[in-house]
Amino acid sequence: QVQLVESGGGAVQAGGSLRLSCAASGYTYSSFIMAWFRQTPGKEREGVAAVDIDGTVTYADSVKGRFTASKDAYKNTLLLEMHSLKPEDTAVYYCAADQDKVWASLTAGDYSDWGQGTQVIVSS
Repeated sequence: QVQLVESGGGAVQAGGSLRLSCAASGYTYSSFIMAWFRQTPGKEREGVAAVDIDGTVTYADSVKGRFTASKDAYKNTLLLEMHSLKPEDTAVYYCAADQDKVWASLTAGDYSDWGQGTQVIVSS
């Protein structure tokens, strides 16, 4: 049974930083795509950063230069370093994974496994 567990969310003032972590377990192989998404009430889930099995990262334009995603393949952990946070970054952040694909995307429908989400609040 696969499981994704996020941690590291919280409240921070604009301009601050947060670090999110996602621990993956139950996967047959160590190579699988992973991604971060976020969602606010009334809006669709938005892709933030996606990591291919070779470690290549694709970022949403809204977070380029501020967020850094990385995957520790040995620990099956996905990280998201968030800097220069803005109030519009406020959302529930979700970790996603899929073990049947090679190339990661920022499309929610491409992922079969999801974490429970962690809240990020950025105040102005």
